[in-house]
Amino acid sequence: MRKAAIAAMLALLASLLMVVPALASHPEVSLSGSDFEIDTDANLKVDDSAPSLDWANVTQDSKEDLATGQNDNSFGQGTKEDTAVPTVVSGSIPNNKSDLKSFGSYFETNANGKFLNIYWTRVQDPTGTTNMDFEFNKSDQLSANGVTPVRTAGDALIQYDLANGGTHPELFLSLWVTTGAGSLCEAANKTPCWGDRVNLTTAGLATGSINTTPIPAGSVGDGLGPLSARTFGEAQIDFDAFTGGGGGTNPCVSFGSAYLKSRSSDSFTAALKDFIAPLTLNISNCGGIEITKTDDGDPATNLEGAEFDLRPDVAPLGGSPGAEDATTDSCTTDSSGVCSFSGLLQGDYWIVETVAPAGHDLANPAYQLVTVTADETAKVTFVNPAQKGAIQVTKTAKHKAAASGSINLSGVTFTIKGTSTTAVTDADGIACFDNLAFGDYTIVETVPANYAAERDSNGDPITEKAATVDNKAACDDAEFGGETLTFVNNPLTDFSISVDSQIDGGSDTDVTCVDADNVDIGSGSTDNVTGDGDPVASASDLEPGTYTCTIVIDP
Repeated sequence: MRKAAIAAMLALLASLLMVVPALASHPEVSLSGSDFEIDTDANLKVDDSAPSLDWANVTQDSKEDLATGQNDNSFGQGTKEDTAVPTVVSGSIPNNKSDLKSFGSYFETNANGKFLNIYWTRVQDPTGTTNMDFEFNKSDQLSANGVTPVRTAGDALIQYDLANGGTHPELFLSLWVTTGAGSLCEAANKTPCWGDRVNLTTAGLATGSINTTPIPAGSVGDGLGPLSARTFGEAQIDFDAFTGGGGGTNPCVSFGSAYLKSRSSDSFTAALKDFIAPLTLNISNCGGIEITKTDDGDPATNLEGAEFDLRPDVAPLGGSPGAEDATTDSCTTDSSGVCSFSGLLQGDYWIVETVAPAGHDLANPAYQLVTVTADETAKVTFVNPAQKGAIQVTKTAKHKAAASGSINLSGVTFTIKGTSTTAVTDADGIACFDNLAFGDYTIVETVPANYAAERDSNGDPITEKAATVDNKAACDDAEFGGETLTFVNNPLTDFSISVDSQIDGGSDTDVTCVDADNVDIGSGSTDNVTGDGDPVASASDLEPGTYTCTIVIDP
């Protein structure tokens, strides 16, 4: 019975062990949700299985300090943290003032959140406290000293303070304040200054450690070793600290550069000593959307003047934009056909085109659902079909017998000059050119038989007319709104005058016909006679006008 009870207990214990989560194989102080190992005894190697991370298996941003000695630079002339433009001097840094070697950062993003991991190394462990400040700047534009960046509102200062002999630092955060009362400052009595600092450690938003044992060179040292005890420190900050937990109010935070500096003591107003020049970063918890607008040409042309709304997608999700998806921002494409939205929290957004550039239709559909990922810019393209126009030609002709004095002519051919595109008038005298790109066109008439082209004020025939297509229209529109042209023809007339002498050969007759300009159009004489000896005068294809015929009979 006793053996059976022991066996049952062992079986129960085995089943419990199967459902208990695996624990880290070595002590860590990492924040909950992070895969990055902040080791109790800080190191650089990966101690646990995937998805564990450490400096040895990530690609971090890092910077080396200038070599120790007379060429190393530092802050001088009493420069403190609130000094907007620190004074940079040259010269070695005493070891007891934390002569720095390198620093680095790694921005971790996973399903649980975002974490900023940082480290520092120094030449040797100085006497007293360890005081390191990491400054993260939104801008990488250099200040007047030519080394450190210009500070802007919301820049962050992470203070890493470790008591003499301690192994776990306290981490504080201050944000750069540019306006407001001096009471907003941690130490200064007026702005701009570093604002009241927040203890991230006690708030559960940061953690850190220092190496109490040497770190060897080689792969486990990630190229940083060998490092003696207490010359390497690391820390981890929950990125939420920058958006609210540390006093910030902007849900989107981005940093373009960072640098490391050492303080002479744990006092916030202590003089700054050694520093490592800034490195360029691209850290953000937000992303953006870049929109490119083109036409449907081949090749496509980018279009200026398209307007877009940004509408976060809220429940019910997907489908198409609904009334619940309210507009939060808008943009208009510039001369390069681009507009963008920045500072967007991760998530899905509707991009809705509301106004198309002149001469173009909205994209079909006029919306796209875009997923924004932190620290990335999603790129989308909207294609606007170029609007097409039409030219309608009306063909009429003068007709005396018609009640209106004119008739419509069918079967008349018109051509777009420089092309083989033709249109023929229908029974209503209408010919139409459809699907025309906006632009200038010349329409050429093929003058029909038995008619003459209309003439201009100089009397020259008009067989071509110009039209500018600049509005959307189609030949089959119920109410035609395109360009219109009218061509008018005049009928041609023939005449013939004959002379009949009652006595054959008894008279000598001349017939002379001229137009309004006194130009001979047809004449006859005894030299131009019919079979019976009488003269004949005739003319063909006469346009409307006044003609005069003179008959002279000379017996």
